[in-house]
Amino acid sequence: MNHYAFGHGLVGQSTATPGRRKARILAVDDDPGLLRLLTIRLRAENYDVEAVENGVQALAAASRYRPDLVISDLRMDQMDGISLLRELQSRWPGLKVIMLTAHGTIPDAVQATQMGAFGFLTKPVEKQELLTQVQKALKVSGFADSAEEWRAEIITRSALMEETLAQAHMVAGTDAHVLLTGESGTGKELLARAIHKASPRRSKPFVVVNCANTDEEQLDAEIFGRAENGSVRATRGLWLSAEGGTLLLDEVGELPQRLQQKLMRCLQENMVRPVGSVDGIPVNVRVISCSARDLQQLIAAGQFREDLYYRLNVVHIELPSLARRREDIPVLAAHFLGQLVQESGCERKIFAPEALELLATTDWPGNVRQLSNVVRQTCALAQTPIVPVELVEQSLGGVHSKLPSFDEARDEFTRTYLSQILQITGGNVSQAARLAKRNRTDFYKLLGRHQLVPDDFKSRS
Repeated sequence: MNHYAFGHGLVGQSTATPGRRKARILAVDDDPGLLRLLTIRLRAENYDVEAVENGVQALAAASRYRPDLVISDLRMDQMDGISLLRELQSRWPGLKVIMLTAHGTIPDAVQATQMGAFGFLTKPVEKQELLTQVQKALKVSGFADSAEEWRAEIITRSALMEETLAQAHMVAGTDAHVLLTGESGTGKELLARAIHKASPRRSKPFVVVNCANTDEEQLDAEIFGRAENGSVRATRGLWLSAEGGTLLLDEVGELPQRLQQKLMRCLQENMVRPVGSVDGIPVNVRVISCSARDLQQLIAAGQFREDLYYRLNVVHIELPSLARRREDIPVLAAHFLGQLVQESGCERKIFAPEALELLATTDWPGNVRQLSNVVRQTCALAQTPIVPVELVEQSLGGVHSKLPSFDEARDEFTRTYLSQILQITGGNVSQAARLAKRNRTDFYKLLGRHQLVPDDFKSRS
C-alpha cells in the first residue's frame, strides 16, 4: 500500500496502528544535515516524511503531498519561515506548522506563534521535545479523526468533498437507509464502503448488488435467494448474506418494477422471501442505494416507485463531480501514480507541468474513474520518467475542454453583456452607455475592442 492509504504511527510506538495511514510531515530547512536528522528521527517513529530545502519547494510539495504537519526553519533564503507560514495558512487554514529557530531568533519565533504557528523548537533540536511537539500538533490538527480507517481510501483536499464526508460520517452511526447520487465515476461505491466501515456494522458483511443486471430472474434469485424446487438448487441470496451488515444496491434506478415491489415489501416487513417460497425470513440489513440517474425523473416517467424512493432516501448524499473538486486532480493523479508503482514495481513517474495543467483544466465526464484510466494509460505509454502533455492529449482522444483563463472568461462575459444591452436599446449607443453607466467614449472603445457594430442591432423594418 502507498502512503496515501494505510498505516499510522504514534510517538513512542515502533509499529503502525492497523488500518491507518501514516501521518505525513513536510520538513523544510536549508541545512541539509539538520534536514536529514529530522527525517531519520521522524521516520524512525513511523511517520511519512518529505524533506525540502526552501519555502518555494515547500509550497509545491504541500500541494502534491498534502501534509498533516509542517516543520519549517524560520530563517531561509528565497522565502523565510514567516512568509511560508502566512502562505500555508492562506491555502490550508487548518494545517499546523512548527517553527525551528536558533537561540538568537526566539523573538521571531514567538511572533510566528502569535501569527498562528503551533509552536517552535530551538536548535539543536532535542529528540524527545521534537516528538512530543509533533504528537501534540497532530492531535490538535484532528489527524487521528480525519485519518481513520473508514475514509482512508478516499483521496481529497476539497472543502466540498470534506462536507460530503462529514455528512457520511454522521449518518454512519445510525441505521438509516442512505441514497448516494452523483455522476458515473464519482466514487459512490467507495463512499458506501466508507459509511459501512464507520458504522457499528463494520464487522459484518458489506454486500454489493448490481441492479443493472439485465436478466430479471437471475437478479431476483441473486438478491432474494431461491427455495429448493425440484431440480432447482436453493440459494441463499445476497440479502440474507448481508445479515447484520450493509447491502449496497448499485444503480438502483435500473431495478425492474417487479423487483422494486419485492424490495419495498422486504423493507416494510424486515423480511425476505426467497424465490419459490411462501414464508419470510427475518433480516437485519442496512441498505445503501446508489444511482447516477435522476430517480425523481424516473418516478415522473412511471419507471420507479415513489414509495420505494422515499423508503430508500431517508438520508440523501450527493457526490460532487470531479469538475467541482478540481483541487483534488493533482493529488489524485499522484495517488494513482503511486498505486502503479506498488502494483507493478515500475519506476515512479511524474507529469510534466503542462500535462498536469491539462489534467487540472480538462472536463472529466467520467470523473475520478476516467482520471485513473488516463493516468494508467499515459504511464504505460511514457518512455521517460516525465509524462509529456502530448501523451495526455492522446489519452484524452483530443476531446477535452479546457477551462478559459480569467481574461478569456471576462472578455466573453463583457461581449455577451454588451450584445444584450445593444439588443435592448436597438443599437442606440447613447442609451446603451447610460444603462451601462459608462460615458459614450469609453463605451465606443469597448464596442471596438469586442468587434461589436451598433448598426447590427438596429431594427431593419
